[in-house]
Amino acid sequence: MRLSQYLFSTSKESSKEAEYSSHKLMLRAGLIKKFAAGIYSYLPLGYRVLAKISSVIEDEMDHIGAQRLLLPFLQPAHLWKKSGRWRNYGKELVRFQDRKGADFALGPTHEEIITQLVKEEISSYKRLPLTLYQIQTKFRDELRPRGGVIRAREFLMKDAYSFCRNKEELISVYQKMKGVYERIFSRCGLNYKVVEADTGPIGGKVSEEFIALASSGEDKIVVCKHCGYTAKLEKAEYEPLEEAQNELKAMKEVSTPNARTVQEVSQFLHCRPRDILKTIFYQTEKGLIAVLIRGDHQINEAKLKTLLKVKKLEIAGNNLIKEEIGVEPGFTGPVGLDKYRLIADNTVMRSQNLVAGANRKDTHLLNVNAGRDFQPTIIGDIGFPLSGDMCPFCKSRMEVRRGIEIGHLFQLGEVYSRSLKATFLNEKGEEDYFVMGCYGIGVSRLLAAIIEQNHDSQGVIWPPEITPFQAIVIPTSEKTLKVAEDIYQDLKDHGVETLWDDRDLSAGVKFNDADLVGIPFKVIVGDTFLKEDRIEIKTRREAKIEKVRKNMISQRMKELTQDAK
Repeated sequence: MRLSQYLFSTSKESSKEAEYSSHKLMLRAGLIKKFAAGIYSYLPLGYRVLAKISSVIEDEMDHIGAQRLLLPFLQPAHLWKKSGRWRNYGKELVRFQDRKGADFALGPTHEEIITQLVKEEISSYKRLPLTLYQIQTKFRDELRPRGGVIRAREFLMKDAYSFCRNKEELISVYQKMKGVYERIFSRCGLNYKVVEADTGPIGGKVSEEFIALASSGEDKIVVCKHCGYTAKLEKAEYEPLEEAQNELKAMKEVSTPNARTVQEVSQFLHCRPRDILKTIFYQTEKGLIAVLIRGDHQINEAKLKTLLKVKKLEIAGNNLIKEEIGVEPGFTGPVGLDKYRLIADNTVMRSQNLVAGANRKDTHLLNVNAGRDFQPTIIGDIGFPLSGDMCPFCKSRMEVRRGIEIGHLFQLGEVYSRSLKATFLNEKGEEDYFVMGCYGIGVSRLLAAIIEQNHDSQGVIWPPEITPFQAIVIPTSEKTLKVAEDIYQDLKDHGVETLWDDRDLSAGVKFNDADLVGIPFKVIVGDTFLKEDRIEIKTRREAKIEKVRKNMISQRMKELTQDAK
């Protein structure tokens, strides 16, 4: 492809709204163009990468016998109403009526549609297990789209669904799919972790995510380097570091004028955040509760909800706290709150001589201890772990790391088959519900994750298998333009995906654009050819240069592109 005829433009400056490296580089390199919040067009270079990723996915899915199809983007509401998600999914689901008044939704995911399809097409166990997948546009009306294509409203997704006879068969298919994902992400050049995860609005009981490690990622995971335990922050179990056992000191009041927050109290009293006991009130269907956690940790409301076995869990408003406790938030504490259920995190029980609110304005208590000064109603793991907390399995210190979710696996079981009454006849001629799994990959999000891990100060560095082009031929002057065209044509004839930068621009601009776009090999036809009859091949990642005779360029490039895979 001649670059002068390609829909292609680059920019020296980063967009002011872009915070992530991937977002900045995708805009600067002309891979995407924004049309609205979370809505992007993929220009030819960006689309070629999407197509390469899709090809890798299709190759690996075909390897395990999965069948590709295409489901409707527009979904009838009656299926979502049967599953219960029409009401429960949230505002991310875009609902509307057609001209006849029928309810529809833009597909954020396709569990209902695929279940109905298989219900109508498969009636016997003899055709199971069955795995179907698609690569298709999805739409979720995200409240705060961010990170470019990392959290967009419209995005390209690979979603697969398996239908099995029983749980054992599902586990077998699930493990095969997990292996497929590992190969896909490795071929895309990603450093990733597989973590325990929450099932969220998709449902089911078992779920794992693939997280591409990136310091800018919005997801947090907990990793134990010693035993390999890895989990999403929301699901992670942990044990706080053991505190040295000290003598329990006498409790006493201190004046803390206007010191409400953990930071304000710790600065005023010259103590650590971990020495402070936070008391946070929640409303539940079982009444008002007080939740206790150490000042350096945060409450994990999902864990708390599970521990309490409640459906409603909302932070109590300031007015309610003033009315019930008779004091402003920030000065509340567990001592004397006998009429409320006290829910304590494990960290509270392992800490001594804590600072807590005295339930009077501008006053705190020193040396508060669980068991002596207050008695929790329920004790459990209700917090998010921190770097340095102990692994629950090997007691080594764990690390909290950031990343980007790129894939998600679910063991759905019979959640959707039961709600949509999707059954098959088993070996005994009896009706059984399909046992399902679902498996997603954020295809367009992969572009951003790959760039986050593969870039430098000059631009993108594409992994070989998903690069938009393998090589770019750059003539540095009018004198070498014809030779460059001959090399470009020869490389194309030998199956090397090649760009020819025939633009009437300086060599420096061409080199900078090639580095920004991230093409793995620059074939430079310049002074070295004029003086030494040699063509330079420069690698993007290592910045190595080798000099090759013109008649050997195609052979050498074939070797280099094969070695790079």
